[in-house]
Amino acid sequence: MKLLLAEDTRDLNRVITAALTHEGYAVDPAFDGEEALGLVNKNGYDTIILDIMMPKKNGLEVLHEIRGANIVTPVLMLTAKAEIDDRVEGLDAGADDYLTKPFAMKELFARVRALTRRKTQYTEQQLSFADFTLNNDKFEMSSENSVRLSVKEFELMQTLILNSTHYIDTNYILEHVWSGVPDAGPDTVWLYISYLRGKLNAITSKAVITGERNGSFRLEEQ
Repeated sequence: MKLLLAEDTRDLNRVITAALTHEGYAVDPAFDGEEALGLVNKNGYDTIILDIMMPKKNGLEVLHEIRGANIVTPVLMLTAKAEIDDRVEGLDAGADDYLTKPFAMKELFARVRALTRRKTQYTEQQLSFADFTLNNDKFEMSSENSVRLSVKEFELMQTLILNSTHYIDTNYILEHVWSGVPDAGPDTVWLYISYLRGKLNAITSKAVITGERNGSFRLEEQ
């Protein structure tokens, strides 16, 4: 599971990152709102953890931009006790949960587990296409290099590999990858296609995903 942690207090960020990593999560730390948005625009995550009080852009501004971009990733807000109105605004803006500081790590783990609960059984432990391999055990895609994937990135790439003999349209992908996620739409599919194209470039693969926004897509070898 892949998480984004946006917390500007560096010592707390390091402690939470270390604790979540020890629990088996891959964590990208961010220390301000602009850095968090930059990472969201490049990567798919299973959960985003946002502190409300951050420099450059606060957590609520980041949340509004995430939801405005049709990103449906679950968001856990970290708040101080005095920020009741902010918590209400965050939930109204699309946050999935909030946790009040100070908190016990066990409670953080429990809330993250609840938000990252996804189907984890796949038809194959390992799939290959062209010069890259998709590994279910590590949620990893490997060619000359390796990258970790979020669950939805993994499910989308798996769907593309299993249907690589033909084009699959946006509605098919929504039904098979985002079934039961009511806010997911064509823009969600396009965002994750963009993520995976970037990941294929990162591992220096010869595979490409062809297709245009709102249309059909296919995995092909250059």
